[in-house]
Parts: sequence; structure tokens; C-alpha cells
Amino acid sequence: MTNPNRRTDRAWHPAPTPGVTYAVLRSHGDGEGATLITRFAAGTRGGRHHHPGGEELLILEGECEVSGIRLSQGDYLYTPPGEDHELVALTDTTVFVQLPRLPIYGK
Repeated sequence: MTNPNRRTDRAWHPAPTPGVTYAVLRSHGDGEGATLITRFAAGTRGGRHHHPGGEELLILEGECEVSGIRLSQGDYLYTPPGEDHELVALTDTTVFVQLPRLPIYGK
């Protein structure tokens, strides 16, 4: 039996943005948010977007910048609902992400 919450059993999916992959730890329901681990290759820009329900990030490894705020391993960032932002990976970066609602891109 596999357990998608075990690191060895996790399914990684390519995101629409090249250089980004993600694994769903828990879906919050159809059309709602999710709890994810997201990996960004060094130099990747995640794309400007906002979250109707806000977003919580915990940097598991690497270094990145979100809206001019530099973050590294162990740093936490809360972005309030509706605030536009973009993650830029300064190194290969892995992020724990909690999304009450899915993001909206291109705003």
C-alpha cells in the first residue's frame, strides 16, 4: 500500500510554469484549495498571481524572493487574500504551501 504523505510515495506533477513541480499532500475539495509541496528550479519565476483565500509558505530548502522579501530555509511568509505576488527561486527551492483557495494568475 502506498501513502502519498510519505516522501518516497509522493507523486510529483509538472506545473504549467517550466521549472516548477508540485506534490499534493491534501486537496481541500473540488474547486477549493490544497496543501502542497512545490519545487522551483533555480532562476524560475513562479508567475504573478493572487490567492482569494491567502497563502502560507514555509521554505523547506533553498532561497527565494517573494515580492522583494528574501526567504531561506525555515522562513515563513503569509500573503493575505487578494495580494499579488510572485516567487522567484534564487537557488533550487522547495516550499510547503497551504492554500485555502486555488490561485488566480495573470492579474
